[in-house]
This record gives sequence, C-alpha cells and structure tokens, in this order.
Amino acid sequence: MLQLKSLQGWRSALAAALLSVTVCGASALDVHFRPVAEGVYAHVGDTGARSVANEGLNANIGLVVTPAGAVLIDSGATFQSARQIFEAVGKVTSQPLKWVINTGGQDHRWLGNGYFKAQGAEIIAHANARADMLNRGNDHLEVLKAALNTKADGTVPTLATRFVSGNDERLELGGVVFELKHRGGAHTPGDMMVWLPGRQVLFAGDVVYVDRMLGVTPVSNTRRWLETFSVIEQLNPKTIVPGHGSVTNLDTARSDTKAYLEALRAHMKKAVADGTDMSAAVRSFDGRPFVRLLNAAELMPGNASRTYLEMERE
Repeated sequence: MLQLKSLQGWRSALAAALLSVTVCGASALDVHFRPVAEGVYAHVGDTGARSVANEGLNANIGLVVTPAGAVLIDSGATFQSARQIFEAVGKVTSQPLKWVINTGGQDHRWLGNGYFKAQGAEIIAHANARADMLNRGNDHLEVLKAALNTKADGTVPTLATRFVSGNDERLELGGVVFELKHRGGAHTPGDMMVWLPGRQVLFAGDVVYVDRMLGVTPVSNTRRWLETFSVIEQLNPKTIVPGHGSVTNLDTARSDTKAYLEALRAHMKKAVADGTDMSAAVRSFDGRPFVRLLNAAELMPGNASRTYLEMERE
C-alpha cells in the first residue's frame, strides 16, 4: 500500500463531510450506463450520502466507446464497486477497456484504480492530483471502511499510471478526440474535465454539481473553480455530465454551481474587507436561493467558513 501522508485538519473536515453516511443494506448497488450521445454513456450515482447500499458510489461515472476500445471516466470509490462498474461496461460494449481517466482526487474518482489497473487499463490523471491523492488517499479509505464495512475490502489507493500536465491535453483513441481541461483545480487540486468536441459532451467531474449542494473542502479553491467554470462557458457544451446530479445543460450548471460560488465569494470578500468575524459572516450569508439543493443545510456552513478563510488568504 502507498505510504500516504495525513493532513492535519483534513480528517476532521472529511469526517464532518461524511457524517451523514447512511448505514443500510436495503438495496444493492446497481451500476447502469445510459446513453447521452452516440457512443457516450453515463452512470448517474446517488445524490445523497455514501452508504452501504450505494457502496460509496454517490457520484457519476462516464463511458466512451470508440472503434479502438472503451474509455472510462472515473473508477469509483472501492475495489468492489469498480468491479461492478467493469461488469456494467461489459453490458454496453465488448470493446476492451483501454483508458480510465480520473477527473480529480475525491475518493469516488480514483480509489477503484487498482481494479482497473489489474485489468490492464492505462490510468490517466492530472499531475496536480498526485500530491492530493498521496496526502488524502488513506484518510478517504479509513472513512470508507468505517462506513461501508466489508464493502470496502480489497481497496488499495493506486495512483494513475500516466499523469498529464498543463492546462490542456489532447488525446485520441479510435478517431475520437478527448480534450482534458485543467485550470488549477476546483473541488480538488487535480480536478480535470473531459471534453468530447465531436459529441459536444463534457464530463465535468466535480467542477459541476446539480440537484445537490457542492462541497468546499480544505483542498478546494473557489477562485480557480470559477476560472474552470469559465472554460465550460467557452465550450458551450450541448450536454454536461456533472460530477453529481442529473445529466444536464449549461443553464442548470450555472444556477446550481456557478451562482452559488459567486454569491459565496462576494459575501465573504466583503466580510473580510469589513473586518467581520468568520462566525458572523457565515450566519449572515443569504443561502435562501440554494436551499432547494439536496444537502444544502448540512454543507453550507462549512462551505461558508472555508470560503471565508480562502478570502483571507487572497
């Protein structure tokens, strides 16, 4: 197992973020890829917390089928859920799985890597994700073990076999172009979007949340998050597969992700400039336009406090 460094303060933030994990086994995880464009598919995960029932897979996973092989977007949170993802891929195509692209450093983006590496797939991530994965991988896994019990068995944090760097990387497989977009991170430092120009489909990873409240963590950067979102607006995709929530469009991504980040940053920037203390700034933030989003009440206070601290650093 990788020797991973623990970040002080991260454990408590991670535990708080996962405090609402539901321990229930009423239904089994059902990974099912549905078409979103020609040769492009998405599994839409639960919008609620990680649970035994969803085996920690409360995020969206993508699949692209080309004449030369298949490409998976994110590998799931555990070895066992990765195996079920692989089985679901086999129900869509008989093409071999060539690449797995990790869109960030959150557990459900990469902790299934070990399973796919054993299948011979090349695992691709952004270089900025590497340190984050090393720093937090074991912490993520410990929380998953506590929540999922034996459903987390077999999971070993496994890094990508290929790290790309820079803002943009163009890959091609079987005549299908994949453009990887990174602007310094968002929810995590390695957040990277996958753009399919030939299909006008964007796999946004954790840059876009719809239907549910996004999470600002100790490793998030809301300024870069918005810079990354501006790339989405420039691309103007026909279809967006968000990191969490229903397959969507640009207008919904703006209302559920961009508008909240802008409001949060504007409020906390003024609070810092005015010398307002953090607790008062958190209490005075008007989150009413966003309470419609699932998990909003639980996540907004932490999002607000961490954004305040970020504005202080800026």
